[in-house]
Amino acid sequence: MKLLKPLFDNNRRWAGRILEENPNFFQQLAKQQNPEYLWIGCSDSRVPSNQIIDLMPGEVFVHRNIANMVIHTDLNCLSVLQYAVEVLKVKHIMVVGHYGCGGVKASMGNDRLGLIDNWLGHIRDIRRLHQDELNQLDEKARFDRLCELNVIEQVGNVINTSIVQDAWESGHNVAVHGWIYSVENGLLSDLDVTVDNETLKQR
Repeated sequence: MKLLKPLFDNNRRWAGRILEENPNFFQQLAKQQNPEYLWIGCSDSRVPSNQIIDLMPGEVFVHRNIANMVIHTDLNCLSVLQYAVEVLKVKHIMVVGHYGCGGVKASMGNDRLGLIDNWLGHIRDIRRLHQDELNQLDEKARFDRLCELNVIEQVGNVINTSIVQDAWESGHNVAVHGWIYSVENGLLSDLDVTVDNETLKQR
């Protein structure tokens, strides 16, 4: 534990800064969480959700896994989604990928990697579905595009869950967005695939 003392020191300085700005912050935060946003992102340490969108603790509910996947057999992810939609009543779900994603890169090869192959198989399916488009690109562009296509696919997976479908049927118009983040410049881009109940009615 002594080896991690710097992290505890950092924590105390951080809490002190927060209290200087708002002496009641933690008392108020402890009473409830009331975020408007659910962030489904990658576990990559370079992609910290709250910092990227400059929100404080309590303002965004977060689920992260390798390559920001939403898989219909992943009870962890689905439980987060259900709690966010049905209990917290979030208004926006953002699926956020990032360029340079290690999970996406691993899925582009055919090497056996162990247990994670079962997870990456979902991205390899996306690669096969879009093989014609991807084959026309150079290696860097192909990698970037597969990162984007993965986000778009996961947005589709979110909106097709019974959780979101039931929310829309009950009148809770939660919107689902697909974004991508650049580690190289710190900026988010909207992939323009937002779907909500009103969007579906217009189709």
